[in-house]
Amino acid sequence: MKIFMTGATGYIGRLLAQKLADQGHTIHALCRSTSQTQDLKHPNIHFFEGDLLNQDSLDKAIASCDQAYHLAAFAKVFTKRPELHDEINVEGTLNVLAAAKKAGVQRTVFTSTGGVFGFSTPGNPVNEDTPRNIDFFNHYERTKTEAEEKIRELASQGQDIVIVNPTRVYGPGLLSESNAATRLMQLYYKGKWKMSPGDGTKLGNYVFVDDVVNGHMLAMEKGRAGERYIIGGINASYKELFDTLGKHAPKKLKLINAPVWLMMTVANFELAKAKLFGLKPLITPKYAEKYTYHWGLSSEKAENELGYEITSLDDGIRKTIEWLAALESNNAQTQSA
Repeated sequence: MKIFMTGATGYIGRLLAQKLADQGHTIHALCRSTSQTQDLKHPNIHFFEGDLLNQDSLDKAIASCDQAYHLAAFAKVFTKRPELHDEINVEGTLNVLAAAKKAGVQRTVFTSTGGVFGFSTPGNPVNEDTPRNIDFFNHYERTKTEAEEKIRELASQGQDIVIVNPTRVYGPGLLSESNAATRLMQLYYKGKWKMSPGDGTKLGNYVFVDDVVNGHMLAMEKGRAGERYIIGGINASYKELFDTLGKHAPKKLKLINAPVWLMMTVANFELAKAKLFGLKPLITPKYAEKYTYHWGLSSEKAENELGYEITSLDDGIRKTIEWLAALESNNAQTQSA
C-alpha cells in the first residue's frame, strides 16, 4: 500500500514511517529538505521536497496514495512569529486534507495533542468528551483545537479523517524539542536534573513512544471518521515519575521542589529577556501556570474501540534508560576512536 506522511523526520513520524516501511508499505514522505533525511534510509521510504503551504508539492507527493498520516506541526512554545502556528497547524492541515480528498485517499489520520484538553482532578481523568475548562496556554494548543474543529466539519461532509491525541510522549528516538520528556530523562540519567516542579504531586499522562506509533496504526485500521482518540499512557505525579527514574537510572537523585511562584518569577524574567533580546525563554509564565493543575487523561476509548494497549511507566522508563545507556556507550566509543 502507498502511504503519504508529513512529519516523517520528526520524533514520532520517523518511527512510524520505519515501521510501516518494514511491513512492506511504500511511504511518500513530505519534507522541506532532503538534508533532514540522511539517517532515515529505507528502500520503501521515498522523500518528496515540499511544504504544507505549497499545494502543488502536496498534490505531487500524495498522488496515488491510499492512506495519509499528517503529523507535521509547528509546536514551539515561543516564537517571534506566532502566526506560524495558524499558518502551519490550521492552514497547512487544511491543505493536506484538500490534497488527500483530491487524490482519493481512503483515510487520513491527523496527529493532534493531549494539550487540547483541560485540567483534571485526582481520580477523574479527562476523556475525549470532557469540555475544556480553561483558557489555552499557548498558540500550539489553540491552533490544534481549531484544526480539530475544521476536521470534524470535513468529516461531517463525508471525508474520512480520524484524530489522535498523544499525551506526554517519551522513549527511544530523536532527542528533539518535541521529545522534552525523554530529554528530561536523559538529564536525570546523567545526574544533571535538580528539581521537581511545584510540590511534586501534580499529575501528568506519560506515554511510551512505541504505544503512540501503534496507536496511530490502530486509528488508521479501526478508528471512526470524525472521532478523536486519546493515545495516552499512565497518569503519574512528578514524584512517581522521578521515583521510577531513580529506580532504573545509575543513581537516584535528591531533587529540590521548585515552588510555582518561583517558577513564575523566573518565567517572567525569561519572557522579558526574550522580548528584549529575541532569545528563546527557558519557560514562559503561561507554561509555568500549568504546573498548578493536574493533567490526568483516560485512553479508555482507544483501548475499547481500537484495541490500544498501554506500556507501564516502569517498563517504559526501564526501556528508555537502557536505550540512553547504550547511546552514552556508543558516544563514548565514537569519541575515543
